[in-house]
Amino acid sequence: MKVRVKYAKTGPLKFISHLDVMRYFQKNIRRAGLDIAYSTGLSPHEIISFAAPMPLMLTSEAEYFDAEFNSLPEKKEFINRLNETGVPELKVLDAALLPEKCLNSMAAVTASLYRVNLSERGVREIKENWLSEMRDVLERLTDDKEIIVIKKTKKKEEPTDIRPMIHIVEMREPGEEYLLEWGNGHQSRYCHEDEEKGYSVYMLLAAGSKINLRPADILKEVCSRTGEECIRFHYDIHRLETCMDMQEGGRGFLSLIDAGSDW
Repeated sequence: MKVRVKYAKTGPLKFISHLDVMRYFQKNIRRAGLDIAYSTGLSPHEIISFAAPMPLMLTSEAEYFDAEFNSLPEKKEFINRLNETGVPELKVLDAALLPEKCLNSMAAVTASLYRVNLSERGVREIKENWLSEMRDVLERLTDDKEIIVIKKTKKKEEPTDIRPMIHIVEMREPGEEYLLEWGNGHQSRYCHEDEEKGYSVYMLLAAGSKINLRPADILKEVCSRTGEECIRFHYDIHRLETCMDMQEGGRGFLSLIDAGSDW
C-alpha cells in the first residue's frame, strides 16, 4: 500500500538540509512502529521517496513524501504515531492512500505556492518606500512578454526566460486575504496578520525536476529593477502548497494530497 504524507517544516529546522529530513523520517517511521515495506537485494532499505526538496532558509506547511507499507493502522492513528514519536517542527499534517498507478510525488510536482514577507532584519534595514516600489514592479512584472535572468545550475550559468515559469505573483496588505482557486473547484484562503512585516507577496511558480523557479529569483529581479541590493536575509519565504497538474487533461492545479484518498 502506497501512502502520501504531507508535513510541515518550521522554526529553526529551516536550517537543516533535505538529507537530514530524509534520515529523520526513515528513523521516525521505525520509532512509530509502522509496517513499512523494504526493497529486496543485498542492502534492503525503506521504500520511501520525497517530493521537490526545499532549499535551506525556507519554512513550509506543504512538504511531501511517498512510502510503501505492508499494512496500515487507521489514518488518524497513523498520523498520531508519527507525531508522537517526532518533533513539533516536522509535524505530519495529512496522509492519503494512493492508487496503484499514481505518479510518485517527485515526478508529479509542477508548481509551488509561496508567501514572502520581510524578515525582522528586513524591517530594520530596507528603506520605507521600497515596499511601494516593489508593488509597482510586481504589477508590471506579469505584463512582460519575457523576463531574461541569469540562472545558475550545478554546471553553468545561462540566460533564461523565466516568464513562462511565473503563474501568479500578487501582493496583499497585512490582514488582507489571498484566495487561490484550485482546478477541482475548491478554494484555499491565506492571510498574514503581521503588520510590522508589511505586505505579503504570493507567488505560484513552476517547480519540479525539469523546470524550477525559486522565489529568490523573483526577488533578485525585483531588486534589480528598483535599485535595491538583494539580501536573502531580508526576507522570510514560506511554502504554502506543493502542486500538480489537473488530471485527465483538465486545466489548473491540485494539491499533491488530492492524488489519493482517505482510508
